[in-house]
Amino acid sequence: MTIDKQIEAKILRYHFVEQWRTGTIATQLGIHHSVVDRILAQAGLPKVERSARPSMIDPYLPFIVDVLNEFPTLTAARLYDMAKQRGYPGGPSQFRQRISQLRPRKQPEAYLRLKTLPGEQAQVDWGHFGHIQIGQAKRPLMGFVMVLSWSRQIFLRFYLNAQMENFLRGHVAAFETWQGLSKVILYDNLKSAVLERQGNAIRFHPTLLALSAHYRFEPRPVAVARGNEKGRVERAIRYIRDNFFAGRHWQTLDELNTQAELWCQGTSADRRCPENSALSVKDAFRQEQPQLLALPDNPFDTRERLELRARKTPYIRFDLNDYSIPHQQVQKTLSVHADLDRVRIIDGNELIAEHPRSFDKGEQIEQEAHINALWLAKTQAKLHRGQDRLSQASNHTPGLLQQSVARGHVLKTTTRLLNEYLDLYGRDELHCALGEALRQHSPYPQAVQQILERRREEKQQPPPLAVAVPDKVKHLSVKTGNVADYDQLYPTTKGEADE
Repeated sequence: MTIDKQIEAKILRYHFVEQWRTGTIATQLGIHHSVVDRILAQAGLPKVERSARPSMIDPYLPFIVDVLNEFPTLTAARLYDMAKQRGYPGGPSQFRQRISQLRPRKQPEAYLRLKTLPGEQAQVDWGHFGHIQIGQAKRPLMGFVMVLSWSRQIFLRFYLNAQMENFLRGHVAAFETWQGLSKVILYDNLKSAVLERQGNAIRFHPTLLALSAHYRFEPRPVAVARGNEKGRVERAIRYIRDNFFAGRHWQTLDELNTQAELWCQGTSADRRCPENSALSVKDAFRQEQPQLLALPDNPFDTRERLELRARKTPYIRFDLNDYSIPHQQVQKTLSVHADLDRVRIIDGNELIAEHPRSFDKGEQIEQEAHINALWLAKTQAKLHRGQDRLSQASNHTPGLLQQSVARGHVLKTTTRLLNEYLDLYGRDELHCALGEALRQHSPYPQAVQQILERRREEKQQPPPLAVAVPDKVKHLSVKTGNVADYDQLYPTTKGEADE
Protein backbone atom coordinates (compact mmCIF):
# COMPACT_ATOMS: atom_id res chain seq x y z
CA MET A 1 0.00 0.00 0.00
CA THR A 2 1.42 3.37 -1.03
CA ILE A 3 1.04 6.15 1.57
CA ASP A 4 0.75 9.80 0.64
CA LYS A 5 3.67 11.92 1.82
CA GLN A 6 1.27 14.13 3.77
CA ILE A 7 -0.10 11.13 5.71
CA GLU A 8 3.44 9.91 6.33
CA ALA A 9 4.37 13.31 7.79
CA LYS A 10 1.30 13.25 10.08
CA ILE A 11 2.23 9.78 11.37
CA LEU A 12 5.74 10.93 12.28
CA ARG A 13 4.50 14.17 13.92
CA TYR A 14 1.77 12.46 15.97
CA HIS A 15 4.25 9.84 17.23
CA PHE A 16 7.31 12.00 17.97
CA VAL A 17 5.64 15.29 18.90
CA GLU A 18 2.23 14.38 20.27
CA GLN A 19 3.43 11.04 21.71
CA TRP A 20 0.42 9.16 20.33
CA ARG A 21 0.45 5.38 20.39
CA THR A 22 0.40 3.37 17.18
CA GLY A 23 -3.22 2.26 17.62
CA THR A 24 -4.36 5.85 18.25
CA ILE A 25 -2.64 7.12 15.11
CA ALA A 26 -4.15 4.31 13.03
CA THR A 27 -7.66 4.96 14.36
CA GLN A 28 -7.54 8.72 13.86
CA LEU A 29 -6.10 8.53 10.33
CA GLY A 30 -8.29 5.59 9.27
CA ILE A 31 -5.41 3.31 8.29
CA HIS A 32 -4.18 -0.10 9.45
CA HIS A 33 -1.76 -0.24 12.37
CA SER A 34 0.72 -2.22 10.24
CA VAL A 35 1.06 0.83 7.98
CA VAL A 36 1.95 2.97 10.99
CA ASP A 37 4.49 0.36 12.13
CA ARG A 38 6.09 0.35 8.65
CA ILE A 39 6.41 4.17 8.52
CA LEU A 40 7.92 4.28 11.99
CA ALA A 41 10.30 1.41 11.14
CA GLN A 42 11.49 3.33 8.09
CA ALA A 43 12.19 6.25 10.44
CA GLY A 44 14.53 4.04 12.51
CA LEU A 45 12.22 2.81 15.28
CA PRO A 46 12.10 -0.91 16.10
CA LYS A 47 8.92 -2.70 15.09
CA VAL A 48 6.50 -3.06 17.96
CA GLU A 49 5.85 -6.73 18.65
CA ARG A 50 2.23 -7.30 19.70
CA SER A 51 1.11 -10.32 21.57
CA ALA A 52 -0.89 -12.64 19.34
CA ARG A 53 -4.43 -13.32 20.47
CA PRO A 54 -5.63 -16.92 20.69
CA SER A 55 -7.24 -18.20 17.48
CA MET A 56 -9.53 -21.14 16.69
CA ILE A 57 -7.00 -22.31 14.12
CA ASP A 58 -4.21 -22.73 16.71
CA PRO A 59 -5.03 -26.40 17.58
CA TYR A 60 -4.78 -27.32 13.91
CA LEU A 61 -1.48 -25.58 13.18
CA PRO A 62 0.80 -28.60 13.82
CA PHE A 63 -1.30 -30.69 11.41
CA ILE A 64 -1.28 -27.94 8.76
CA VAL A 65 2.47 -27.35 9.04
CA ASP A 66 3.20 -31.09 8.65
CA VAL A 67 1.00 -31.31 5.54
CA LEU A 68 2.61 -28.22 3.99
CA ASN A 69 6.10 -29.55 4.65
CA GLU A 70 5.22 -32.71 2.71
CA PHE A 71 3.06 -31.04 0.02
CA PRO A 72 4.17 -27.38 -0.29
CA THR A 73 1.92 -26.65 -3.31
CA LEU A 74 -1.31 -28.07 -1.85
CA THR A 75 -4.08 -25.49 -2.28
CA ALA A 76 -5.62 -23.64 0.68
CA ALA A 77 -9.07 -24.89 -0.36
CA ARG A 78 -7.93 -28.53 -0.07
CA LEU A 79 -6.26 -27.84 3.31
CA TYR A 80 -9.46 -26.16 4.50
CA ASP A 81 -11.51 -29.25 3.59
CA MET A 82 -9.04 -31.47 5.44
CA ALA A 83 -9.20 -29.22 8.52
CA LYS A 84 -13.04 -29.17 8.40
CA GLN A 85 -13.06 -32.98 8.41
CA ARG A 86 -11.01 -32.79 11.63
CA GLY A 87 -13.44 -30.41 13.34
CA TYR A 88 -12.21 -26.91 12.38
CA PRO A 89 -15.18 -24.56 13.07
CA GLY A 90 -14.01 -21.39 11.31
CA GLY A 91 -14.65 -19.97 7.87
CA PRO A 92 -12.42 -20.11 4.79
CA SER A 93 -11.30 -16.44 4.62
CA GLN A 94 -9.31 -16.35 7.88
CA PHE A 95 -8.03 -19.86 7.17
CA ARG A 96 -6.62 -18.84 3.75
CA GLN A 97 -4.94 -15.76 5.23
CA ARG A 98 -3.16 -17.86 7.84
CA ILE A 99 -2.15 -20.49 5.29
CA SER A 100 -0.45 -17.81 3.17
CA GLN A 101 1.72 -16.98 6.19
CA LEU A 102 2.57 -20.61 6.93
CA ARG A 103 3.26 -21.85 3.39
CA PRO A 104 7.02 -22.44 2.85
CA ARG A 105 8.58 -20.02 0.39
CA LYS A 106 11.00 -21.10 -2.32
CA GLN A 107 14.35 -19.39 -2.02
CA PRO A 108 14.70 -17.05 -5.04
CA GLU A 109 17.47 -18.08 -7.41
CA ALA A 110 20.18 -15.58 -8.27
CA TYR A 111 21.68 -15.56 -11.77
CA LEU A 112 25.09 -14.54 -12.96
CA ARG A 113 25.30 -12.27 -15.98
CA LEU A 114 26.56 -14.49 -18.81
CA LYS A 115 29.51 -13.15 -20.76
CA THR A 116 30.65 -14.29 -24.20
CA LEU A 117 33.56 -13.57 -26.47
CA PRO A 118 33.20 -11.94 -29.91
CA GLY A 119 32.22 -14.48 -32.54
CA GLU A 120 31.70 -17.18 -29.93
CA GLN A 121 27.92 -17.58 -29.64
CA ALA A 122 24.60 -16.82 -31.30
CA GLN A 123 21.08 -17.58 -30.06
CA VAL A 124 18.08 -18.67 -32.14
CA ASP A 125 14.35 -18.82 -31.55
CA TRP A 126 10.96 -18.42 -33.25
CA GLY A 127 8.47 -15.66 -32.50
CA HIS A 128 4.78 -15.98 -33.35
CA PHE A 129 3.27 -12.82 -34.87
CA GLY A 130 -0.32 -13.85 -35.54
CA HIS A 131 -1.62 -15.00 -38.92
CA ILE A 132 -1.64 -13.78 -42.52
CA GLN A 133 -4.46 -14.37 -45.03
CA ILE A 134 -3.33 -15.39 -48.52
CA GLY A 135 -6.37 -15.96 -50.72
CA GLN A 136 -8.33 -18.77 -49.06
CA ALA A 137 -5.44 -19.85 -46.82
CA LYS A 138 -4.85 -18.60 -43.28
CA ARG A 139 -1.19 -19.19 -42.48
CA PRO A 140 0.82 -18.51 -39.29
CA LEU A 141 3.28 -15.62 -39.45
CA MET A 142 6.49 -16.78 -37.78
CA GLY A 143 9.55 -14.64 -37.17
CA PHE A 144 12.94 -16.38 -37.28
CA VAL A 145 15.32 -14.48 -34.97
CA MET A 146 19.06 -14.98 -34.57
CA VAL A 147 21.16 -12.75 -32.28
CA LEU A 148 24.92 -12.56 -31.94
CA SER A 149 25.48 -12.72 -28.18
CA TRP A 150 28.38 -10.26 -28.03
CA SER A 151 27.43 -7.47 -30.42
CA ARG A 152 23.63 -8.11 -30.13
CA GLN A 153 23.27 -7.81 -33.90
CA ILE A 154 19.78 -9.08 -34.83
CA PHE A 155 18.72 -11.01 -37.90
CA LEU A 156 14.96 -11.16 -38.54
CA ARG A 157 13.15 -13.00 -41.32
CA PHE A 158 9.43 -13.86 -41.51
CA TYR A 159 8.09 -17.19 -42.82
CA LEU A 160 4.66 -18.79 -43.16
CA ASN A 161 5.35 -21.63 -40.74
CA ALA A 162 8.04 -22.88 -38.36
CA GLN A 163 8.76 -26.14 -40.18
CA MET A 164 12.24 -27.54 -40.56
CA GLU A 165 12.84 -26.18 -44.07
CA ASN A 166 12.11 -22.59 -42.96
CA PHE A 167 14.25 -23.15 -39.86
CA LEU A 168 17.14 -24.04 -42.17
CA ARG A 169 16.39 -21.13 -44.53
CA GLY A 170 16.56 -18.72 -41.60
CA HIS A 171 20.02 -19.99 -40.65
CA VAL A 172 21.38 -19.79 -44.19
CA ALA A 173 19.94 -16.29 -44.73
CA ALA A 174 21.45 -15.04 -41.44
CA PHE A 175 24.87 -16.49 -42.26
CA GLU A 176 24.86 -14.91 -45.72
CA THR A 177 23.69 -11.55 -44.36
CA TRP A 178 26.50 -11.48 -41.78
CA GLN A 179 29.01 -13.17 -44.11
CA GLY A 180 29.92 -15.54 -41.33
CA LEU A 181 28.57 -17.39 -38.28
CA SER A 182 29.40 -17.96 -34.64
CA LYS A 183 31.20 -21.03 -33.34
CA VAL A 184 28.28 -22.03 -31.10
CA ILE A 185 24.55 -21.58 -31.70
CA LEU A 186 22.25 -21.87 -28.72
CA TYR A 187 18.72 -23.30 -29.04
CA ASP A 188 15.70 -23.74 -26.89
CA ASN A 189 14.43 -27.32 -26.81
CA LEU A 190 12.69 -26.93 -30.20
CA LYS A 191 11.58 -30.02 -32.13
CA SER A 192 13.57 -28.64 -35.06
CA ALA A 193 16.70 -28.86 -32.90
CA VAL A 194 16.21 -31.54 -30.23
CA LEU A 195 14.20 -34.69 -30.90
CA GLU A 196 14.68 -36.31 -27.50
CA ARG A 197 16.31 -35.44 -24.22
CA GLN A 198 16.93 -37.41 -21.04
CA GLY A 199 19.00 -35.29 -18.66
CA ASN A 200 22.29 -34.63 -20.40
CA ALA A 201 21.62 -37.28 -23.07
CA ILE A 202 20.45 -35.34 -26.13
CA ARG A 203 19.38 -36.58 -29.56
CA PHE A 204 19.63 -33.76 -32.07
CA HIS A 205 17.54 -33.54 -35.21
CA PRO A 206 19.61 -35.19 -37.98
CA THR A 207 18.90 -32.35 -40.43
CA LEU A 208 20.21 -29.80 -37.94
CA LEU A 209 23.33 -31.93 -37.49
CA ALA A 210 23.77 -31.94 -41.28
CA LEU A 211 23.49 -28.14 -41.28
CA SER A 212 26.03 -27.81 -38.44
CA ALA A 213 28.44 -30.18 -40.22
CA HIS A 214 28.14 -28.14 -43.43
CA TYR A 215 28.90 -24.83 -41.68
CA ARG A 216 31.05 -26.32 -38.88
CA PHE A 217 29.30 -24.81 -35.86
CA GLU A 218 28.32 -26.49 -32.60
CA PRO A 219 24.55 -26.75 -31.89
CA ARG A 220 23.95 -26.44 -28.17
CA PRO A 221 20.55 -26.59 -26.43
CA VAL A 222 19.96 -24.66 -23.21
CA ALA A 223 19.30 -26.55 -20.00
CA VAL A 224 15.71 -27.46 -19.22
CA ALA A 225 13.84 -24.59 -17.49
CA ARG A 226 16.83 -22.28 -17.93
CA GLY A 227 15.42 -19.53 -20.10
CA ASN A 228 18.03 -17.11 -18.76
CA GLU A 229 20.67 -18.94 -20.81
CA LYS A 230 19.11 -17.64 -24.01
CA GLY A 231 17.81 -14.37 -22.63
CA ARG A 232 19.42 -12.37 -25.44
CA VAL A 233 17.18 -13.81 -28.14
CA GLU A 234 14.08 -13.67 -25.94
CA ARG A 235 14.69 -9.99 -25.20
CA ALA A 236 15.33 -9.45 -28.91
CA ILE A 237 11.91 -10.93 -29.75
CA ARG A 238 10.23 -8.61 -27.21
CA TYR A 239 12.17 -5.70 -28.70
CA ILE A 240 11.01 -6.70 -32.20
CA ARG A 241 7.37 -6.87 -31.09
CA ASP A 242 7.45 -3.43 -29.46
CA ASN A 243 9.85 -1.52 -31.69
CA PHE A 244 9.37 -3.05 -35.15
CA PHE A 245 6.12 -5.00 -35.52
CA ALA A 246 3.69 -2.93 -33.46
CA GLY A 247 1.59 -0.64 -35.68
CA ARG A 248 3.48 -1.56 -38.85
CA HIS A 249 1.70 -1.52 -42.22
CA TRP A 250 2.59 -3.96 -45.01
CA GLN A 251 0.81 -5.72 -47.86
CA THR A 252 2.88 -8.82 -48.70
CA LEU A 253 5.36 -11.06 -46.93
CA ASP A 254 8.15 -9.85 -49.22
CA GLU A 255 7.38 -6.25 -48.28
CA LEU A 256 7.43 -7.12 -44.56
CA ASN A 257 10.80 -8.87 -44.91
CA THR A 258 12.23 -5.89 -46.79
CA GLN A 259 11.16 -3.62 -43.95
CA ALA A 260 12.62 -6.05 -41.40
CA GLU A 261 15.98 -6.06 -43.18
CA LEU A 262 16.11 -2.25 -43.23
CA TRP A 263 15.16 -2.11 -39.54
CA CYS A 264 17.89 -4.60 -38.58
CA GLN A 265 20.48 -2.52 -40.45
CA GLY A 266 19.12 0.82 -39.21
CA THR A 267 17.12 1.31 -36.01
CA SER A 268 18.17 -1.94 -34.37
CA ALA A 269 21.85 -1.56 -35.27
CA ASP A 270 21.98 2.06 -34.02
CA ARG A 271 20.97 1.22 -30.44
CA ARG A 272 23.51 1.08 -27.61
CA CYS A 273 25.42 -2.18 -27.26
CA PRO A 274 24.73 -3.74 -23.81
CA GLU A 275 28.20 -5.34 -23.70
CA ASN A 276 29.93 -1.99 -24.21
CA SER A 277 27.93 1.18 -23.67
CA ALA A 278 30.53 3.18 -25.60
CA LEU A 279 29.64 1.33 -28.81
CA SER A 280 26.52 1.00 -30.90
CA VAL A 281 25.41 -2.46 -32.01
CA LYS A 282 26.57 -1.58 -35.52
CA ASP A 283 30.07 -0.67 -34.29
CA ALA A 284 30.25 -3.77 -32.10
CA PHE A 285 29.25 -5.96 -35.05
CA ARG A 286 32.06 -4.46 -37.16
CA GLN A 287 34.48 -5.60 -34.46
CA GLU A 288 32.86 -9.03 -34.12
CA GLN A 289 32.44 -9.87 -37.80
CA PRO A 290 36.12 -10.75 -38.43
CA GLN A 291 35.91 -13.27 -35.56
CA LEU A 292 33.05 -15.19 -37.20
CA LEU A 293 33.56 -18.50 -38.99
CA ALA A 294 33.94 -18.21 -42.76
CA LEU A 295 31.20 -19.49 -45.04
CA PRO A 296 31.70 -22.60 -47.19
CA ASP A 297 31.77 -22.28 -50.97
CA ASN A 298 28.21 -23.50 -51.46
CA PRO A 299 25.13 -22.84 -49.28
CA PHE A 300 23.20 -25.64 -47.60
CA ASP A 301 20.31 -27.08 -49.64
CA THR A 302 17.08 -25.95 -47.96
CA ARG A 303 14.58 -27.25 -50.50
CA GLU A 304 11.58 -29.24 -49.34
CA ARG A 305 11.76 -32.82 -50.65
CA LEU A 306 8.70 -35.06 -50.60
CA GLU A 307 7.62 -38.31 -52.23
CA LEU A 308 3.97 -37.87 -53.32
CA ARG A 309 1.66 -40.10 -55.30
CA ALA A 310 -0.36 -38.76 -58.22
CA ARG A 311 -3.94 -39.97 -58.38
CA LYS A 312 -6.25 -40.38 -61.38
CA THR A 313 -6.22 -36.70 -62.36
CA PRO A 314 -3.08 -35.10 -63.86
CA TYR A 315 -2.26 -33.15 -60.69
CA ILE A 316 -0.17 -33.67 -57.59
CA ARG A 317 -1.22 -32.18 -54.24
CA PHE A 318 1.46 -30.19 -52.41
CA ASP A 319 1.03 -27.70 -49.56
CA LEU A 320 -2.76 -27.25 -49.99
CA ASN A 321 -2.61 -26.74 -53.78
CA ASP A 322 -2.66 -28.91 -56.95
CA TYR A 323 0.14 -28.71 -59.53
CA SER A 324 -0.34 -30.17 -63.03
CA ILE A 325 1.79 -33.00 -64.40
CA PRO A 326 1.83 -34.80 -67.79
CA HIS A 327 -1.12 -37.17 -67.97
CA GLN A 328 1.21 -40.09 -68.62
CA GLN A 329 2.49 -39.73 -65.01
CA VAL A 330 -0.79 -40.42 -63.19
CA GLN A 331 -0.91 -43.22 -60.60
CA LYS A 332 2.84 -42.88 -59.98
CA THR A 333 4.95 -41.83 -57.00
CA LEU A 334 6.85 -38.67 -57.87
CA SER A 335 9.43 -36.49 -56.10
CA VAL A 336 8.57 -32.88 -55.28
CA HIS A 337 11.41 -30.41 -54.70
CA ALA A 338 10.22 -26.98 -53.59
CA ASP A 339 11.72 -23.70 -52.44
CA LEU A 340 9.92 -20.44 -51.65
CA ASP A 341 9.54 -19.57 -55.35
CA ARG A 342 9.33 -22.75 -57.44
CA VAL A 343 7.87 -26.27 -57.26
CA ARG A 344 9.69 -28.91 -59.31
CA ILE A 345 8.20 -32.37 -59.92
CA ILE A 346 10.63 -35.15 -60.80
CA ASP A 347 10.16 -38.72 -62.01
CA GLY A 348 13.37 -40.57 -61.25
CA ASN A 349 16.02 -38.22 -62.62
CA GLU A 350 13.74 -36.50 -65.13
CA LEU A 351 12.19 -33.10 -64.46
CA ILE A 352 8.61 -33.47 -65.72
CA ALA A 353 7.03 -30.22 -64.45
CA GLU A 354 8.00 -26.89 -62.91
CA HIS A 355 5.57 -24.33 -61.48
CA PRO A 356 5.63 -21.06 -59.54
CA ARG A 357 4.79 -21.79 -55.92
CA SER A 358 1.47 -20.70 -54.45
CA PHE A 359 0.76 -20.20 -50.73
CA ASP A 360 -2.98 -19.96 -51.36
CA LYS A 361 -5.34 -22.86 -50.66
CA GLY A 362 -7.20 -25.06 -53.16
CA GLU A 363 -5.61 -23.55 -56.28
CA GLN A 364 -4.87 -25.46 -59.49
CA ILE A 365 -1.54 -24.33 -60.90
CA GLU A 366 -1.38 -25.62 -64.46
CA GLN A 367 0.81 -25.70 -67.51
CA GLU A 368 -1.32 -25.32 -70.62
CA ALA A 369 0.70 -27.98 -72.42
CA HIS A 370 -0.27 -30.60 -69.78
CA ILE A 371 -3.99 -29.91 -70.08
CA ASN A 372 -3.95 -29.65 -73.88
CA ALA A 373 -2.13 -32.96 -74.20
CA LEU A 374 -4.72 -34.67 -72.01
CA TRP A 375 -7.59 -33.08 -73.95
CA LEU A 376 -6.08 -34.20 -77.25
CA ALA A 377 -5.60 -37.74 -75.96
CA LYS A 378 -9.19 -37.86 -74.74
CA THR A 379 -10.48 -36.46 -78.04
CA GLN A 380 -8.56 -39.00 -80.08
CA ALA A 381 -9.81 -41.79 -77.86
CA LYS A 382 -13.38 -40.62 -78.32
CA LEU A 383 -12.80 -40.45 -82.09
CA HIS A 384 -11.49 -44.01 -82.13
CA ARG A 385 -14.51 -45.22 -80.15
CA GLY A 386 -16.83 -43.55 -82.69
CA GLN A 387 -15.01 -45.18 -85.62
CA ASP A 388 -15.17 -48.61 -83.95
CA ARG A 389 -18.91 -48.25 -83.42
CA LEU A 390 -19.47 -47.36 -87.09
CA SER A 391 -17.28 -50.25 -88.22
CA GLN A 392 -19.38 -52.67 -86.15
CA ALA A 393 -22.55 -51.26 -87.74
CA SER A 394 -21.36 -51.51 -91.38
CA ASN A 395 -18.39 -52.93 -93.24
CA HIS A 396 -18.69 -49.98 -95.66
CA THR A 397 -17.42 -47.60 -92.94
CA PRO A 398 -13.62 -47.86 -93.49
CA GLY A 399 -13.91 -47.24 -97.23
CA LEU A 400 -16.24 -44.25 -96.88
CA LEU A 401 -14.07 -42.66 -94.17
CA GLN A 402 -10.91 -43.08 -96.25
CA GLN A 403 -12.51 -41.45 -99.28
CA SER A 404 -13.94 -38.65 -97.10
CA VAL A 405 -10.51 -37.82 -95.63
CA ALA A 406 -8.91 -38.02 -99.11
CA ARG A 407 -11.34 -35.34 -100.33
CA GLY A 408 -10.44 -32.97 -97.48
CA HIS A 409 -13.25 -33.57 -95.03
CA VAL A 410 -12.58 -33.47 -91.25
CA LEU A 411 -12.54 -37.01 -89.90
CA LYS A 412 -13.86 -35.95 -86.47
CA THR A 413 -16.90 -34.20 -87.98
CA THR A 414 -17.68 -37.03 -90.40
CA THR A 415 -17.47 -39.60 -87.60
CA ARG A 416 -19.72 -37.57 -85.31
CA LEU A 417 -22.42 -37.07 -87.99
CA LEU A 418 -22.45 -40.71 -89.06
CA ASN A 419 -22.86 -41.76 -85.41
CA GLU A 420 -25.84 -39.42 -85.14
CA TYR A 421 -27.38 -41.03 -88.25
CA LEU A 422 -26.77 -44.42 -86.71
CA ASP A 423 -28.72 -43.37 -83.61
CA LEU A 424 -31.60 -41.93 -85.70
CA TYR A 425 -32.05 -44.46 -88.50
CA GLY A 426 -30.54 -47.68 -87.16
CA ARG A 427 -27.69 -49.87 -88.35
CA ASP A 428 -29.49 -51.54 -91.28
CA GLU A 429 -30.52 -48.26 -92.92
CA LEU A 430 -27.09 -46.72 -92.33
CA HIS A 431 -25.41 -49.79 -93.88
CA CYS A 432 -27.52 -49.46 -97.06
CA ALA A 433 -26.95 -45.69 -97.23
CA LEU A 434 -23.17 -46.01 -96.83
CA GLY A 435 -23.02 -48.61 -99.60
CA GLU A 436 -25.07 -46.44 -101.96
CA ALA A 437 -22.93 -43.37 -101.19
CA LEU A 438 -19.79 -45.33 -102.03
CA ARG A 439 -21.27 -46.54 -105.35
CA GLN A 440 -22.18 -42.95 -106.20
CA HIS A 441 -18.66 -41.76 -105.24
CA SER A 442 -20.24 -39.33 -102.72
CA PRO A 443 -18.45 -40.09 -99.41
CA TYR A 444 -20.01 -37.14 -97.61
CA PRO A 445 -22.18 -37.15 -94.47
CA GLN A 446 -24.69 -34.91 -96.27
CA ALA A 447 -25.00 -37.41 -99.13
CA VAL A 448 -25.55 -40.24 -96.63
CA GLN A 449 -28.27 -38.21 -94.91
CA GLN A 450 -30.04 -37.52 -98.25
CA ILE A 451 -30.04 -41.25 -99.06
CA LEU A 452 -31.43 -42.06 -95.61
CA GLU A 453 -34.23 -39.49 -96.00
CA ARG A 454 -35.11 -40.72 -99.51
CA ARG A 455 -35.35 -44.30 -98.33
CA ARG A 456 -37.54 -43.23 -95.38
CA GLU A 457 -39.94 -41.33 -97.72
CA GLU A 458 -40.08 -44.27 -100.13
CA LYS A 459 -41.19 -46.50 -97.28
CA GLN A 460 -43.64 -43.83 -96.14
CA GLN A 461 -42.21 -43.89 -92.63
CA PRO A 462 -42.47 -40.98 -90.16
CA PRO A 463 -39.39 -38.84 -89.48
CA PRO A 464 -37.02 -40.42 -86.97
CA LEU A 465 -37.19 -39.31 -83.35
CA ALA A 466 -33.97 -38.04 -81.80
CA VAL A 467 -33.11 -40.37 -78.92
CA ALA A 468 -30.29 -39.48 -76.54
CA VAL A 469 -28.06 -42.53 -76.25
CA PRO A 470 -25.47 -42.44 -73.43
CA ASP A 471 -21.87 -42.50 -74.64
CA LYS A 472 -21.03 -45.43 -72.40
CA VAL A 473 -23.42 -47.75 -74.30
CA LYS A 474 -23.05 -46.40 -77.83
CA HIS A 475 -20.34 -48.92 -78.63
CA LEU A 476 -22.74 -51.80 -77.97
CA SER A 477 -24.35 -53.37 -81.03
CA VAL A 478 -27.82 -54.93 -80.87
CA LYS A 479 -28.82 -57.21 -83.74
CA THR A 480 -32.38 -57.10 -85.08
CA GLY A 481 -34.31 -60.17 -84.02
CA ASN A 482 -36.48 -62.33 -86.29
CA VAL A 483 -40.12 -61.78 -85.32
CA ALA A 484 -41.14 -65.14 -86.82
CA ASP A 485 -39.22 -66.86 -84.05
CA TYR A 486 -41.87 -65.75 -81.54
CA ASP A 487 -44.59 -67.62 -83.50
CA GLN A 488 -42.87 -70.88 -82.67
CA LEU A 489 -43.28 -70.17 -78.97
CA TYR A 490 -47.08 -69.85 -79.24
CA PRO A 491 -48.34 -72.01 -82.20
CA THR A 492 -51.97 -71.36 -83.22
CA THR A 493 -54.46 -73.27 -85.36
CA LYS A 494 -56.29 -71.75 -88.28
CA GLY A 495 -59.58 -71.81 -86.39
CA GLU A 496 -58.06 -69.98 -83.42
CA ALA A 497 -56.54 -67.38 -85.71
CA ASP A 498 -59.93 -66.75 -87.41
CA GLU A 499 -61.55 -66.28 -84.04
